Amino acid sequence: MKFTGTNVLVTGSSRGIGAQIAKELANMGLKVWINYRSGEAEANTIKSEIETAGGKAEVIGFDVSDDEAFVEAIKKIVETDGELSYLVNNAGVTKDGLALRMKTDQFMDVINANLKSTFIGCREALKVMSKKRFGAVVNIASIVGETGNIGQTNYAASKGGTIAMTKSFAQEGASRSVRFNTITPGFIATEMTEVLKEEIKNAFIAKIPLGRFGEPKEVADAVAFLLSDHASYITGETLKVNGGMLM
Repeated sequence: MKFTGTNVLVTGSSRGIGAQIAKELANMGLKVWINYRSGEAEANTIKSEIETAGGKAEVIGFDVSDDEAFVEAIKKIVETDGELSYLVNNAGVTKDGLALRMKTDQFMDVINANLKSTFIGCREALKVMSKKRFGAVVNIASIVGETGNIGQTNYAASKGGTIAMTKSFAQEGASRSVRFNTITPGFIATEMTEVLKEEIKNAFIAKIPLGRFGEPKEVADAVAFLLSDHASYITGETLKVNGGMLM
């Protein structure tokens, strides 16, 4: 794929889908900033894998829900590279529980980690990217933000809010040539799905027209497309990567 920009920050990229996104973007020639909150060793492993494959990467540790820390991280990236071309807001958490029993703190912890952090990232990226009148942001939401889910009121609210918020940023960023889009993955084969019992996996798969879980690379490829020059006329959109589960 073709990229006009040179570097990208991927939050929550020390493992899982975020790590795959980082590796795919590095393979396509971008310098990748690998963010972690507590998985420093894992982040350094991803960095080594990227460099071994001939790519460029740096590790940058900070809590995405910490306003000041996020601002300082982007400042460091710009001071080092002279710009921030792309941002992927991928970091997130779950704290599941039935709404009737969910404490307000349990709700807000997920809102802060998922929605607040995405807001901070989008805001700071827009500031930086506006100066060069170029940039693109992809926010990783979830199919749960579109459908809701039992036991995930907090997570659904954070991801549904991300979808709506991205559209607002897209409208504000358009005049500055900064694009904002969302990806909503369905069931993706990760460490979280590997531990599910076979009968539960089969029940989920039965609802997916393509008849399987998605692969992290398939999400990463969608991210790369939306960041790339090939998507230069796409902003404010939500790309569903779910095997047809929600049509």
